[in-house]
Amino acid sequence: MRDLDLIAHAIAKPSVTPATAAATPSATAAGTVSHAGEAGHGAHVRIEDLWYRYPGRDVSAWTLQGIDLALVAGELVGLLGPSGCGKTTLLRLIAGFERPGRGSIRIGGQQVAAPDRLLPPERRGVGMVFQDDALFPHLDAWRNACFGLRRGQDTARVAWLLDLLGLAGLERRYPHELSGGQRQRLAMARALAPTPSVVLLDEPFSNLDVEVRLRLRSELLAVLARCGASGLMVTHDPEEALAICDRVGVLRDGVLHQCAPPRELVDRPATAFVGQFVLQANLLPARWRGWRLQTALGELEPLADGDQGRGGSEAVEVMVRPQALEFLPREEGSAWITGREFLGREWLYQVQLGDQRLRWRAPLDADHPHGRRGRLCFRAGETALLFPGGRPLLTLPAGRTPGPPLTSS
Repeated sequence: MRDLDLIAHAIAKPSVTPATAAATPSATAAGTVSHAGEAGHGAHVRIEDLWYRYPGRDVSAWTLQGIDLALVAGELVGLLGPSGCGKTTLLRLIAGFERPGRGSIRIGGQQVAAPDRLLPPERRGVGMVFQDDALFPHLDAWRNACFGLRRGQDTARVAWLLDLLGLAGLERRYPHELSGGQRQRLAMARALAPTPSVVLLDEPFSNLDVEVRLRLRSELLAVLARCGASGLMVTHDPEEALAICDRVGVLRDGVLHQCAPPRELVDRPATAFVGQFVLQANLLPARWRGWRLQTALGELEPLADGDQGRGGSEAVEVMVRPQALEFLPREEGSAWITGREFLGREWLYQVQLGDQRLRWRAPLDADHPHGRRGRLCFRAGETALLFPGGRPLLTLPAGRTPGPPLTSS
């Protein structure tokens, strides 16, 4: 169903009941990480043990697996994850376009979705803002903004919203007569006009140029606060989510790995995937040697006093941030520069070491050409994390040249 059809369906048409999932999942998905991301008591939106599989898929092909998430009134929560991880599907379930195979969704204390219950979209008090704005091309800005209002409903809120979003004076323009940023503002006005308690935003800024995107995303929180609405925003951009969201949820293969405030997500990622996806950190295979960990870049030890390594042969990984590495040019070096990006105040280098491509952040005076060889190692005294578990580690001074790069096997 196209975005325009979804809007009309949610606002003006009775709900179509999708088929209930044919199979019931087990209580806990194998290998999943339990991070509910609860925001505490008084949640306005509460999602509990939510499972979903698209009709016709294999019985084990769950798009969402055991999602637990709470959204407090007035906050903005971001959803991050790679394509196909279930972010937009979760929005569709909250909006009422799909029925869960297991679990429930409550809005304002009322159950709106469960395997045996599906409240129509137009009765949920939910607004949606789509990636491509999805405006009606045959309606001017005023009529687009008023589209979701019921007969006899006061239009004063629409005028207020258009003024709040910088669209006053453009009411009689059609979508093709507006800029990209103005069209996205109009889409937000239309979503907020019926006074929803929750606004769902599906990559609302991805099609805008950089300047407009930065301006709109900085205004989003203020607009939601003025309207008394909560927001759930899908994005592929970790920087965007961390910059403006109160909390950020990270999904992978339908599993919610973590939902936490940005600072907690950065300082204490719950899984190696969260650290790699959100922080663009490096993951290195490692093995215990006594109470120290050996990697291809050098040694690490547990950070806390008395927190000795247990050893063992189990596979472990070390997560290290790009700024915690150092590149020493050497003609006989086993690593080499394969690319770089200029970030304004520093470089982000891609460095090949064996079969691994690692990221290294360096000051501007570390100006290395493509193909330069050298040794990649830890900067002494930096912190890293050991997974599974997220245990803090300390990088040690290079005592010797490490051997061949370790592999996961």
